[in-house]
Amino acid sequence: MSMLSDSVSGSEAVIVAGGRATRMGGADKPALVVAGRSMLDTALAAVEGFPRITVVGPHRDDLDPAVVQTQESPIGGGPVAALASADPAAEIVVILAADLPFVTAESIAVLAGALDAAPDADAAFAVDNDGNLQFLLAAWRGRALSTRLSALGPDPSGLPMKALLPEHYVTVAVPGTEDCDTPDDLHRARVATGTRADPKEARKILRDAQRPLPIRSVARDGAFGATLASPLVAAAPLPPAATSAMDGYAVSGAGPWTLRTEVRYAGAAGEFALNPGEAARIATGAHLPSGATSVVRDEYILVEDGIVTRPPDAPVRDDFRGIGEEWEPGYILAEAGSAVTPAIVSTAASGEVSHIHVRGPVRVHLALTGDEIRRSGPLFEGQTRDSLGPVLPQFVSWCGAEVAGDEHLRDTADAFDVLLRTTTDADAIVIVGATGRGAADQLRSALDRAGASAVVERVRCKPGGSQVAAVLPDGRAVLGLPGNPVAALATLLVMLPAIVDGRTLRTPATPLTAPLANASEVAGDITRFLPARQLDNGKWLCDNTIRTSHLAGLIGRSAIALVPPNAADGDTVELVLLPR
Repeated sequence: MSMLSDSVSGSEAVIVAGGRATRMGGADKPALVVAGRSMLDTALAAVEGFPRITVVGPHRDDLDPAVVQTQESPIGGGPVAALASADPAAEIVVILAADLPFVTAESIAVLAGALDAAPDADAAFAVDNDGNLQFLLAAWRGRALSTRLSALGPDPSGLPMKALLPEHYVTVAVPGTEDCDTPDDLHRARVATGTRADPKEARKILRDAQRPLPIRSVARDGAFGATLASPLVAAAPLPPAATSAMDGYAVSGAGPWTLRTEVRYAGAAGEFALNPGEAARIATGAHLPSGATSVVRDEYILVEDGIVTRPPDAPVRDDFRGIGEEWEPGYILAEAGSAVTPAIVSTAASGEVSHIHVRGPVRVHLALTGDEIRRSGPLFEGQTRDSLGPVLPQFVSWCGAEVAGDEHLRDTADAFDVLLRTTTDADAIVIVGATGRGAADQLRSALDRAGASAVVERVRCKPGGSQVAAVLPDGRAVLGLPGNPVAALATLLVMLPAIVDGRTLRTPATPLTAPLANASEVAGDITRFLPARQLDNGKWLCDNTIRTSHLAGLIGRSAIALVPPNAADGDTVELVLLPR
């Protein structure tokens, strides 16, 4: 709680959260995320504890019911019209805009202190680092604000905030005055607040930000690539009946045994019973006849004149598998969160499980961008062959997802808007290119217009540092990759599994690690993604120099090594295996 809300019981906070945000391409600016929360939530946190909090702007269903929501009149009438929503009975009114990503309770306390120290002042205005007055970060005496608004007439719409300036006011340097009016501002705020994470942090942030897919029941043979949503539980014992583990003789009682003419084959129909002192030939996997007490394998048996005996030097052992020896009904065969691999599907069949509860598989829509990319036909001047599109689906599958669609996106003003709006049949969208054109690139702007929550805004790695990750309002994940082929694939292999894990609640795989022989030679000041090959001594070796505009440098390499900053020779590094 701020100093102001502690000292003045009649205080009110008015958060201006309307406007068209034309310089943001029409995005819902208060909802844009910086440092893991919306800028409106940041403003609300700064004035937490105020007796009355009023948000002026479009109605939002997710706000605390205790927050007063109202709209300026007329709608779109501007900030002066928005301030007319202030309670005229409030003794002190704090005003702040919902585009201040760094504003805190301390910011409000500094304003309170300035107003308290100047009893003759009608208002205290924050000033930014350049000495400019911030009209939408201020503390007013309520009566003075009401008087100034009345003096402006019945319709204050369209008036500049400067028109409200009273005769007596004070200014004070306040932390958190930086606002976000443009995509450049937003980008700088996101970078400054730590959304530029290292790869390990970025993967965790990305995984935790995902909205889990719904649970569905599928036939076990159609569950490949999904993730178990509940434990896989055996429905029947294994073996379901006592069976022979070896080719040999089913026997009853102690030997010697009289050999019967019947032979017991695996899967054979029909039944017969062994009496004490009898034996019968039996094949591996065959059910024991009733009355059998053991199975003796062929190499431990002598048969002469219809009599079966065990040689004195032969070990005494039971070569059969009893009912439920592997598991009984109810036994947990695999835990929830396990990837549905061929081994799990096979085990489900052994346990007589016909349907499995799963999430996923994650369906990925691929989009390669750039007018210069040509997929087929002869190259014209200025064009580049699409060497990535044909192989990208294999890399997506390697990451545990499946391709739901792919396209080549032209460099048009609304291409990303259309892509984000129409690819609703996918759980994730992977976009190659358009991430490294600066803060105002078209992808980031389109994500903001779509109401996406920025999850990772660049990563401290090379290559791939310009990547961006976001989550759309309907839960679809968006992963923007650099356009450079090596950077795109290395980034995909590192980051896409985090989306798969998050969307399906899959238990993250334990990273593969190994010592890197030439770590000091290839390490930099940030994590480097480098092709690596294994040496005969078990250590790995990285390529220090690699051309990144094609994939020739991956030939003969088994993994991408994540080389941490300042690594020393022999240090253990993470390895992300390449598809074979």
